[in-house]
Amino acid sequence: MSRIALVDDDRNILTSVAITLESEGFEVETYNDGQTALEAFERRMPDMAVLDIKMPRMDGMDLLQRLRQRTTIPIIFLTSKDDEIDEVVGLRMGADDYVKKPFSQRLLVERIRALLRRQEVLAGGDAPVSEDAAVMVRGDLTMDPLRHAVTWRGRDVSLTVTEFLLLQALAQRPGFVKSRDQLMDVAYDDQIYVDDRTIDSHIKRLRKKLRGADPEFSAIETLYGIGYRYNMV
Repeated sequence: MSRIALVDDDRNILTSVAITLESEGFEVETYNDGQTALEAFERRMPDMAVLDIKMPRMDGMDLLQRLRQRTTIPIIFLTSKDDEIDEVVGLRMGADDYVKKPFSQRLLVERIRALLRRQEVLAGGDAPVSEDAAVMVRGDLTMDPLRHAVTWRGRDVSLTVTEFLLLQALAQRPGFVKSRDQLMDVAYDDQIYVDDRTIDSHIKRLRKKLRGADPEFSAIETLYGIGYRYNMV
């Protein structure tokens, strides 16, 4: 049973979403501010977190930043329908996905299930080992899906599930272009719509992390209007 942490200062949202998720077989923990949630996470990290952005004591952005310093668990942001800048900033800071308020609880459940499925695939699950699960070496890049481990020139790079899947998709065929639609198919289930901004934000975050290991990193190339390409150097 996956443990989902809900962090929102709106008690009506906490109560209704918790009831829905528990009816779907999830274990749910609720918190009405970021500081309380962080203190609980330091004792026991959930399998996934769903965070509101505007909260007292510690907002969702600060909580996300603290969490990304210690974990790669999937994180979904809940955003107001007019807060596009929050969506972009949240994705660039390491959120895996966002859902706009007011939202369909069924949509939120599907987003949660999709992220947990992707995490399970990367963790190996009970499925037989496939070609995608083998350690992949592409120039200075090494990726180990079963261990969710990435190194660049021997230096560890901590990636979220979404970032790992995007990098894996690009690096599998160096020199070949992947369109944004193709990358969306890799990172998200077919029934879940995301826009170009989401993929672009993840790629920017991915580049930033790799440049943390190597300031000269330039292996991911943008082809404007087309997509992205991984180049071996």
